[in-house]
Amino acid sequence: MYTKPQKMVAEFLGTFALIFFGAGSICADQFLRSTNQGSVGLLGIAVAHGLAIGIMVSAVGHISGGHLNPAVTIGFWVTRKTSTFEALLYWVAQLAGAVAAAYLLRWIVPDDAWHAIALGTPDLARDFTRTSGMILEGVMTFFLVFVVFATAADERGAFGKIAGFAIGLTVTMDILMGGPLTGAAMNPARTFGPALAAQHWANHGVYWVGPLAGGVLAGWLYDSLYLKKA
Repeated sequence: MYTKPQKMVAEFLGTFALIFFGAGSICADQFLRSTNQGSVGLLGIAVAHGLAIGIMVSAVGHISGGHLNPAVTIGFWVTRKTSTFEALLYWVAQLAGAVAAAYLLRWIVPDDAWHAIALGTPDLARDFTRTSGMILEGVMTFFLVFVVFATAADERGAFGKIAGFAIGLTVTMDILMGGPLTGAAMNPARTFGPALAAQHWANHGVYWVGPLAGGVLAGWLYDSLYLKKA
């Protein structure tokens, strides 16, 4: 049985990896473009995020459940699979991991490679409204958290076999569709860390309201339909 400090370290490290390699891939893309060396591209950015999540969920899932996302944690909280105290500790660890990774990126990445893209902070596309942004972030997060519940929370699921793989692919799928429109954060920590380090707060509320609402709905729906015993 793992203690709360052990779980918090796992959540910190997992979220750190997501932001470091996810936002880092956006910084790398900008660096390549600015030096006329090509680009990572949307597919590369999506794969970097998906691999980071898939690998770290597989690595720490047996310790903390591999939430790595306040929207996942709130899904577990609303279905009473975690206590309020533990959920708050998870949020602290996730946000701290995101902030630490973002500031490390800011320190090691050349200024020209992160200033123009605000360290990979998600933001809305031109003419894409905040309401549309919240809806899209909510829908993408809904499917992410639904997959987490189906593969990791459900004892009949396949946590030991494909949970990390399935969750990582869901993140990749979401970014391929939503990346050009909202940045496809699906995770308040993914937005908060780079936003703090780059001081870029434009439309920040979108990336809390949408994902948290999607996480609550997905957790409640899966729990009500598939986990509650008659």
